[in-house]
Amino acid sequence: MELLRRQLPGIRRRQEEAPRRGRCQAQAHPLQADQPLSRNVTATRCPSCRAAMTPLKLAGKLHGAVELDLCFTCQGIWFDGFESHQIAPGGIVDLFKLIHEHRDDMRMPLADPLTCPRCDEKLIRGLDQTKSGKFTYHRCLNGHGRFTVFAQFMIEKGFVRQLNPIEIKELAARIDSVRCTGCGAPVDIRRDAACTHCRAPIAILDPAAVEQALATYHQAAQSGELRRTERDPNALAEAILMTERQKSQRQRESAGLLNRPVENVVGDLVVSGVEIVWGLLKR
Repeated sequence: MELLRRQLPGIRRRQEEAPRRGRCQAQAHPLQADQPLSRNVTATRCPSCRAAMTPLKLAGKLHGAVELDLCFTCQGIWFDGFESHQIAPGGIVDLFKLIHEHRDDMRMPLADPLTCPRCDEKLIRGLDQTKSGKFTYHRCLNGHGRFTVFAQFMIEKGFVRQLNPIEIKELAARIDSVRCTGCGAPVDIRRDAACTHCRAPIAILDPAAVEQALATYHQAAQSGELRRTERDPNALAEAILMTERQKSQRQRESAGLLNRPVENVVGDLVVSGVEIVWGLLKR
């Protein structure tokens, strides 16, 4: 019994540290949101591509900070425990900034299976519901955390909503394909209302939610003075599509394919929307 009492402190300490296992000494001082980003070879490994993720420190809701790990190649975030619920509104704006800065990074489709960076076990796909719609994520059955791609995280936080059948039909009349917000695969919206690979529904940045987020951001920035925005939500949605068309044209010009027939393919509507929103945030 005396031996057991001597061992208990060490056992408790190992149990407390278990959920964070895998965070190396290099992550003891993660980057602040306004610091330059850099890859660290000893950082948490991405559940998809297994490359080193970027540690990031964001403001927490109650006190202190929340530490996340991001992979811009896979456009995903690893959350230990319940970190996704602890990020302050200002932290969401910081994520907007980072996603915008890495909007042109090479994007890889998600691997199958995804593995936990803490225990290397297979992550299980989960589905949850908010007022913005359903969102997907991949969680560790051992309770170490979950992996969520950027767009699905934005759905969770109410910045993104799923398009209804009428909206998808109207969008299909203007463009042919979009990139899946879940896995990055092309989705022919003339035929499919969801990704045929991961079954994620078509989603777009919600202009109304963006207006509310902007108001919250300005309120915090101006010490309680609420600044109402006068921007037209419909114009914002149209600007998202226009930005993608221009980007597609530039890519075709650089590849010497401008005169060749090509389907009207638009990229990730969420990431494109974030590009527009960040331009508004800087004003």
